[in-house]
Amino acid sequence: MEHAHTDKSFPAARFIKEIGRGRKGARSMSREDARELYAAMLDGRVSDLELGAIVLALRIKGESVDEIAGFLDAAEASFEKLSVPEGEYAPIVIPSYNGSRQMPNLTPLLALLLVQRGAPVLIHGVIRDPGRVTTAVILQALGFSFAQNVQEAQQGFTRNVPVFMPIDALAPRMARLLALRRILGVRNSTHTLVKILQPFTGPALRLGSYTHPEYLEMLSAYFSVAAPIERGDAFLMRGTEGETVANAKRAQQIEWFHDHERTILVQKQEPVDEMPPLPSSNDAETTAEWIRQALAGTQPIPAPIAEQVEHCLQVAKRLRAALRLI
Repeated sequence: MEHAHTDKSFPAARFIKEIGRGRKGARSMSREDARELYAAMLDGRVSDLELGAIVLALRIKGESVDEIAGFLDAAEASFEKLSVPEGEYAPIVIPSYNGSRQMPNLTPLLALLLVQRGAPVLIHGVIRDPGRVTTAVILQALGFSFAQNVQEAQQGFTRNVPVFMPIDALAPRMARLLALRRILGVRNSTHTLVKILQPFTGPALRLGSYTHPEYLEMLSAYFSVAAPIERGDAFLMRGTEGETVANAKRAQQIEWFHDHERTILVQKQEPVDEMPPLPSSNDAETTAEWIRQALAGTQPIPAPIAEQVEHCLQVAKRLRAALRLI
């Protein structure tokens, strides 16, 4: 495995000793220690042996709020930030690392509806994932290309198109840690971090999702206590097959975190008998064609997604207005 900077190796044993004692015996790191350790991991200064031990220790122990906060501090310092575009809305950040297995992936529809209304939208994620239909391939089928650097992303905001930036282009050092999954076979902390990244120099609205209840607890605590307020707001909801788009069949609860305050924006909807019209298949071409029709008005926009769009725009507008007052 290639290393970014091998000039100064980072001895990680003192951290592994604390976090590696199993679920009951392990102690969590301070935010500062976590930041220092993750920065060294991003820089490639931790040996492969120690890296494997850290990843597995955290996988067994679970990350604390301070650890996630420290890791994110290091992560956001490891890549070039995007400038906040001019306009009425703060940027809306949509992480897309799952794609869909069964349901059509309507994340591109969410992004395009927001862009239609004039909001700058950044989607970041993986281009392909075996066995899943990713947002990236649907956007490709819709005729959009990917931003490979900050300049191309900024041009996309100017042209008012949804900007998709592969994680390899946005945060290459994080992409290297994400790729450990292929070697070790398990997820690591970076999978959680990419979903709460805030890649802009100023405030933005992050759309976040979780799949397991313990992550809801930990991420809620992060946004309620540890997230830097000046980085903007976050929405948190149960993922639609892991994606941050509202489930077209029935709305999930959406929580809004603003200045460490938590508000429930959307209540969880009970199952409905009648299914809304959806693409007939979940492949990229069929989904892209259906999205085209929905944008043209010949297919109805699923109500939970329409509601999600309105909430996103209201909060992004508020964030942008607050910035002008400073």
